[in-house]
Amino acid sequence: MAGLRLDAIGHRLLAPVNLTLAAGELVFLSGPSGSGKSLLLRAVADLDPNAGEVWLGDAARSAMTPPYWRRRVGLLPAESFWWAESVGEHFPVTKTASASAPPPIVGWLAQLGFDPDVLNWSIARLSTGERQRLALVRLLSQEPEALLLDEATANLDPAGRERVETLVETYRRNARCAVLWVSHDPGQRRRLGGRSYVIRDGRLEPES
Repeated sequence: MAGLRLDAIGHRLLAPVNLTLAAGELVFLSGPSGSGKSLLLRAVADLDPNAGEVWLGDAARSAMTPPYWRRRVGLLPAESFWWAESVGEHFPVTKTASASAPPPIVGWLAQLGFDPDVLNWSIARLSTGERQRLALVRLLSQEPEALLLDEATANLDPAGRERVETLVETYRRNARCAVLWVSHDPGQRRRLGGRSYVIRDGRLEPES
């Protein structure tokens, strides 16, 4: 798998950002509310107008269509979006090593405390935390090569937080997936390790 490289990624509220994540590396990002953390992730995912270039290994974002880029570099926003009535309608079959088999969605659901029957549930019956956990499974079902996580555990209780951390760590290691994770939880950063950066006054700085 390939690493993720940000070359002078800029936004009207952010100074140009240069950052490299090796394949399989976890990097945390923090900063005050409104400092631009989510804007940076959205710029990397090419969801907002931005300057600079992002590379996935030797592949430039500008050489790919936005939908294809967003499958390879998956963003989990702080608030997930759902467009169909049932959970299962959000999980298309994707390409895997066996060509025709779906990704291991049932196993991921179990790791997050769900029975497979959750795929038949109505979106309306889900709590905020359940939606966030299921949004992670939905994202992983696309088999991304890099992950952008925006407060992935902010609405979860300690048990749910631990389940998400374990699943992300398992996927990161098995898929050699680079992960850029916005988190305000110092305990989480200590548990999972990796480098940490903070955005101050529109600038990305290593966290001391």
